[in-house]
Amino acid sequence: MKKFYIIVIIVMITCIGCQWHFRSSDSSSKDPLIEIERFDKLEAVYLTTGDFAALQQMKTTYPIQTRTLIEDVLSLGPVDTLDINTKFLVFFQDSTLQVLIKDVQRNFADMDDVNRQLGDAFSRLRRQIPHLEIPQVYTQISSLDESIIVGQGLLGVSLDKYLGEDYPLYKRFGYTENQRKMMTRSYIVPDCLSFYLLSLYHTDHIDSITPEQRRVFMGRIQYVVNQVMSQRLFDDEYVARAESYMKQHPKTTIDDLLAETN
Repeated sequence: MKKFYIIVIIVMITCIGCQWHFRSSDSSSKDPLIEIERFDKLEAVYLTTGDFAALQQMKTTYPIQTRTLIEDVLSLGPVDTLDINTKFLVFFQDSTLQVLIKDVQRNFADMDDVNRQLGDAFSRLRRQIPHLEIPQVYTQISSLDESIIVGQGLLGVSLDKYLGEDYPLYKRFGYTENQRKMMTRSYIVPDCLSFYLLSLYHTDHIDSITPEQRRVFMGRIQYVVNQVMSQRLFDDEYVARAESYMKQHPKTTIDDLLAETN
């Protein structure tokens, strides 16, 4: 799909050793900047009951999200083929995936806390980058595929990748301890910030730069997230470099820092 980027955790391999943490900050905002769209709820209804009305609502209300999930995330084929609805339904009939769907709905029955934290975080980020466009955020169930997907003004969160570091299926499918530490509810907001920034800067040539340049770039993104969250969430050599650079160049904006290719 044109201009739709699937941002995968493997991009972060260059930052091995960095730990992701999030602590909610105090905010008096009553009206959140972002309202998370619960696409996952319609998806769950269709995949557990086969209710065709739920599928129709998915396609009508969330056409891009539905197409992206079926075509790009799950790779089931074009969304307009005759048998795609059956393929989509059958794919999730595996007993393990049915358990996954139910666990997502139970653990994320309410997301008001995440919605509030996400809105506050993007409000702070936009103060740092005034021209920043706020994405439409939605949730989905991706069969343990992508964690975050970004494109066309949308930011999708796969809730099945945030069920907690001790979630049995994560261990069963071979996720490492370090990976599982990131697969918790508290990592949704920092992942959204980080991957959204990744999608905005240098996405078109991220594969053509050297590993060292990637580390520098990731250090700058992590520095920005530190600033937005008003906490030292990331702390390694490359974050320190970004911090030092900004101290030496006080007139440099966050936008300038992330747009710089050197």
